Amino acid sequence: MFRSRKRASAALAAAAGAALILAGCASADAPQPATTFDPDDEVTLNFAFWGNDVRAEMYNEAIAAFNEEYPNITVNPTFLSWDEYWEKRQTEAAGKNLPDVFQMDMTYVRQYSENGLVLDLTPYLGEIIATDGFDDSVLEIASIDDTIAGMPVSTNAIGMFENVVLTDQVGVEPFAGGDWEEYDEWLYEARDAAAAAGLDVWGGADPTGFIQPFELILRSEGKSVFTEEGEIGFTKEDLADFWNRGAELREDGVVTPQQRIQEVAPMGAFDSAQALTEIVWDNFGAPYLANLGEAFPDLNLVAPPVTEEGAKDLYKKAGMLISVAQNTEHPEAAAAFTDFLVNSPEVGAIFGTNRGMPASQTQLDGVELDETAQQIIDYEKSIADRVGDAPPVPIVGYGSVEAEFKALGQELGFGTITVDEAVDRLFGEIDVIVNQ
Repeated sequence: MFRSRKRASAALAAAAGAALILAGCASADAPQPATTFDPDDEVTLNFAFWGNDVRAEMYNEAIAAFNEEYPNITVNPTFLSWDEYWEKRQTEAAGKNLPDVFQMDMTYVRQYSENGLVLDLTPYLGEIIATDGFDDSVLEIASIDDTIAGMPVSTNAIGMFENVVLTDQVGVEPFAGGDWEEYDEWLYEARDAAAAAGLDVWGGADPTGFIQPFELILRSEGKSVFTEEGEIGFTKEDLADFWNRGAELREDGVVTPQQRIQEVAPMGAFDSAQALTEIVWDNFGAPYLANLGEAFPDLNLVAPPVTEEGAKDLYKKAGMLISVAQNTEHPEAAAAFTDFLVNSPEVGAIFGTNRGMPASQTQLDGVELDETAQQIIDYEKSIADRVGDAPPVPIVGYGSVEAEFKALGQELGFGTITVDEAVDRLFGEIDVIVNQ
């Protein structure tokens, strides 16, 4: 929880002492705090984030609140759009001149960690950086080779949205839950009901066109997309079985045709009212409602189909992280600022859910929740028994694998490629990425 400057100062001093003790018994290769920190020293930190003017103003307010606790730490913020942001970070990384503190994404965290560009935050946890507001599984989200490469700002989980207004118009009951076979049966029922009602909609888009449902099935079998060692965690047979299941749904006209999805792009099947359900991250509700408009004001958020009852197939993913640069000259001050950004209820009140649903309960306590945010909280409580440990941190280049999976799903939807060809192409893409 948030601490006063007096308590925080004591924690900083204790952390510095503990770090020195740890340094005496740790290996020479273990990352260590570079300096001790006197909160009365004048310190300047550079802080970078991706976003826009709205987020920038929120960060300005957060920094002002931070300075009430740490008046001697000056924070210089800068921001860019997503693409420009990572281009700038890559240039800085080459010169080992990254900002002291910066927003991090799961797509890049392994790359920056394995290249020794971010500070291991482990020595600061429980001292400078409070951990009592985080679930253990959330703290491990950015764990790489027994180091913590970033603190989660926000989290989300896979869920299934249901357009209950459109479902009622079609004349079918919302999916009541169950396994993938039961979901398939419901999709056929929705197809027939829509045809009877004269509505050109479908039960859902092809769920085999995206990597997330595939990952849920793998996790239920004790597998993962990639292992801790960065090796592929599934076989060609696993992938072929998954994509062949989708082939039958497409051939029977059960899922939204790929041609129709292309026609409504950049929206998808669900938020263009072409599908009754969508399996996706649970923080998509607000943009879906915005795209659907006033005609569809209500969405259900329920658990996706299960593969095996009792399996820990779901997990919480970091929507955003805060990392500290290895090259910082002020690691304890940077850790204090990181703690404030991820734990402070004042920051929670300032940002609301702009950066996603706060990962720390301490910060969440400061958020004034709207109906959509409360729906996510209620949903994540409902799936607690299905939530397992986070998967291994994505390999460098995971974003390319995910994009290729989606592109192949679209080609399968158009019928321009066979399942076996798609499997070979994805494995070829992975081979290039893993062995480059």
